[in-house]
Amino acid sequence: MGGAELMVKKAGWFFLVLAIMLLWARDAQGQEAPDSTPGQPERQVIVLDVQGPIGPATRDYISRSLEIAAERQAALVVIRLDTPGGLEASTHDIVKSILRSTVPVATYVAPQGARAASAGTYILYASHIAAMSPATNVGAATPVAIMGGTPRPEPMKKDEESGETGETGETADSADKKPPVAGDAMAQKAVNDAVAHIRGLAEKRGRNAEWAELAVREAASISSEEALERGVIDLIAVSVADLLEQIDGMTVEVNDQEYVLQTRGLTTEQLEPDWRNELLSVITSPTIAYLLLLIGIYGLVLEGYNPGAIVPGVVGAICLLMALYALQMLPVNYAGLGLILLGIILMIAEVMAPSFGALGIGGIIAMVIGSVILIDTDVPGFAVSRALIGSIAVAGSLGLMAIVWFAIRARQRPVVSGREQLIGATGTALEGFDNEGEVFVHSERWHAVAESPLRAEQDIVVTGLDGLTLKVRPAGTTLQEQEDD
Repeated sequence: MGGAELMVKKAGWFFLVLAIMLLWARDAQGQEAPDSTPGQPERQVIVLDVQGPIGPATRDYISRSLEIAAERQAALVVIRLDTPGGLEASTHDIVKSILRSTVPVATYVAPQGARAASAGTYILYASHIAAMSPATNVGAATPVAIMGGTPRPEPMKKDEESGETGETGETADSADKKPPVAGDAMAQKAVNDAVAHIRGLAEKRGRNAEWAELAVREAASISSEEALERGVIDLIAVSVADLLEQIDGMTVEVNDQEYVLQTRGLTTEQLEPDWRNELLSVITSPTIAYLLLLIGIYGLVLEGYNPGAIVPGVVGAICLLMALYALQMLPVNYAGLGLILLGIILMIAEVMAPSFGALGIGGIIAMVIGSVILIDTDVPGFAVSRALIGSIAVAGSLGLMAIVWFAIRARQRPVVSGREQLIGATGTALEGFDNEGEVFVHSERWHAVAESPLRAEQDIVVTGLDGLTLKVRPAGTTLQEQEDD
């Protein structure tokens, strides 16, 4: 009964501590919740800093921040943007989050010298307020070509009256009759889809749709002053405070309802990424994901070579799962992933069944090619480091050379075990005999057949083996000398 009572007491203490923790968590959540009533947004502006390529981590950061802004009933969310572009899937998710947001969103291209290229153009057009700093630019929104094709330009139209043709000397009718190249057709589909998307955003926000199409089809890019003149953006501001002053009283449409901005004198709060977003930002870097993949695979291989080592298996499993989680968010070329796995298998096969480098060299080549084409995008910042690939290839080549060197050395060494190692071994005769008798070889007593008479304690050399019987001759003589005798 004593043991049962002790277990009951421990269980009671456990549930008491758990209840206290739950109450503390509830109180903490209650303190974080804004003390405001529905329909009366808190007089606060949330500022998000988005710099660098747009990827899964950026998507998670913006989406979570918009949810937090909605919970706090913030008056406005300002996305301070500076990006060279990003992944298409992440950009679409960000655009959808902005369109669904119950809090007005102002995208502000800043600081001076910043840009909203490619993916940034879509985010700027999707926002309720589009603003830029002086000396910034926007545009170059052409999607990355698919299947190696390049976007096919629109065929030049012939003037109906003059009959003039394009620079190539072909009329529009003859150009239209040409069958499209497969790669160009796929690229054209991507361009047309992007044009429809950005024109829809421009029409929804009342911005210049014609220039938006030029930014996609011709990769057009303009400065902030020209963007303001063409109606691409709403205003130019030198700071967030200046932005809030200028948009005060402006009417925007939020979820199909008009909303009058009251931003004069509002306080701003910088919302930093949390630990989850920081972790996602690290592991979704193609170089880090690639390293995690290699560590995971090699860790499991080492665990297979040394069962019970535990550490390589645990580290390998964790790294492999994290790599797979990261890769499913990235535009992965599965042919590249397959080549990497094939390369590792070939290198393992070289260790287990040495082929003097044939399997190993093929494995290194497959692994390098797979590593180069692993990430299927040309977006800046989303490529596996070429220096890392080169380092791994060099390390693999050195390891392969070491394996081949050890294999050659092992092949050249004399046999030290088994049947073959007895041939040529020396020993002594335990007794004198003419034909058959006992000899002492390798610290063992053997029955032997002599090719010539032997005397006791005479040195002998093994010339053959028949079952468990040795064939011997006197040491210091050759087969030719015995035949002459």
